[in-house]
Formats: sequence, structure tokens, C-alpha cells
Amino acid sequence: MNQETKADVLPLLIPKDMVGVGSPIPLETVPDPAALTERFAKDLMSEYLAAKASGRDKIVFIVPVGPVGQFEQWADRCNAEKISLRDLVVINMDEYLKPDGSGFISIDDPLSFRRHMDQKFYNRLDPELAPPLEARHFPNPLHPEQTGELIATHGGVDACFGGVGITGHVAFNDPPEPGKPMDLDEFADLPTRCVELSRETRLINSVTVCRGNLSRIPRKAITVGMREILNSRHVRIYMNRQWQCAVVRQLLHGPVTPDVPASLLQRHKDVRVVAVDLVREVPEPTLA
Repeated sequence: MNQETKADVLPLLIPKDMVGVGSPIPLETVPDPAALTERFAKDLMSEYLAAKASGRDKIVFIVPVGPVGQFEQWADRCNAEKISLRDLVVINMDEYLKPDGSGFISIDDPLSFRRHMDQKFYNRLDPELAPPLEARHFPNPLHPEQTGELIATHGGVDACFGGVGITGHVAFNDPPEPGKPMDLDEFADLPTRCVELSRETRLINSVTVCRGNLSRIPRKAITVGMREILNSRHVRIYMNRQWQCAVVRQLLHGPVTPDVPASLLQRHKDVRVVAVDLVREVPEPTLA
């Protein structure tokens, strides 16, 4: 085993009780997915209120759709406590595209992230508390540069929230394809753009959201880039899938490489990971 291969394999052998120990990224575990959803919702609120207290005129969040459940809880709390989100600018990480990449999939498609945000967040909020329409942003596949321009207009991203995919992707920033190596700094500077989703990402998404119907998962998407994620003031990651046992170790313990995009978060000054306890299990085979 050469040194490079050894460095890649060793994190995967870390015992459950040692996951996160010695990592530059703090890890917190919660007992189950319900607890993770509750924690995510609380973090959305606390990050918003902290940014407001700092004197920011507009608070900018980058948010995912998955994990799911946190937006309903946050909306319900805002309604109950009469907390206005009129100063919030919401930038969604990504959205699926039509086969030719010319635009979003239909908002009527159950896979539409825009549909999810409308149903689970914006339409659930009392209208007088909800972010205005112009502050609800999905990256534009015809003008992806607009996302960076919006962020610059408001002085940067206060907090980026997200999960981690099977390839280690954050948003839809999959690793470079085999045979197409990319320098670490070059990968870290990738901006918002249209992408072709990897086979692995499409496959795991098909298992997660449509019972293994791979043909149902679009091949193209628009995504915020590693640039926007890594330049956020705070990054908060949430992990609730058993298949994340391997990638959580790569995220927390390295090596830092474009082959595991989430590992680049080790270079960020303010990242926290919250994971369900089962995510710490050792990713070794077990045959029933």
C-alpha cells in the first residue's frame, strides 16, 4: 500500500468512539434523526438572531433542502414567537435542471427543491414574517454569476448550512471525474455553475427519494460553488444517513482533497458538524 492510498484508507478504520477526536472540525452527536432535525431548526434560528444582533442589515443564508424537516419547525417557531424573517436573504444551494440544462425542472415535480421550499417554509410562515419574494434566491442556470453578485451586494454569507453526499459533495459539488484531476485551490475556487451529476450521486439520490428509480433522477443541476461555501462566515453540516459512516470520517480526518469535497471544510475557520449517532459506526461489511 503506497503512502497516498494509506492516507485515504486510515480514516475509514477509525473506531466509533474516536470519530472526531483530533479533528479540526468539532463533531456533536445526537441520538436520532428527529433530534438532528430539531437541532438544525434551532441552529437556523440562533444563527439568524446572532447575525441580527451583530447589526447586519441583511442576513444571508445558504441552505439545502436535505436533510428535511427543519424548515417546518423553524417556520412554526417564527409564527409562534412572531419573529420576522423580513431581513433574511435565502440562497438555496441547488436545483435539478431539465435534460438540456436550459432551465429548472417543473416546480410541479415532486423532486423540485423550489416546490419544497414553498410548501415547507415560505407558505407556512405568516406572510408578514416571511422573507420577501426578491430575497428568495435559487441560482439561475442561465446566469449563474448572479448568485455571487447577490452575495457581494449583501457583504457575504453569514451562514452556510448543508449535508454531505455519498461522494463527499457539499451542495452538488461532486469530485472531479476520474482522469480529470484538479488542483486543490482550483477546486476550492469553483463558483456557482451548472453541473453534470455523478453516477454515484444520482444513484444514492434515487435510493433516498424514489425507491431506487434511477431514471427519475435528473442528470443535470445548478449548484452554488465551493467558493461560496468556503467563503461563508460559518458552515454548519448535518448528517443523518447510515451511508455517511465513511464520508464523515473523510470529512473530519482527511486527507484534504478534491476527491472528497467536504474535506476542504477542514481549512475553514468556523465549521461544526452535527451527526446522528449511527453515522459514527465503522463502515465495514456485514452480511445478513
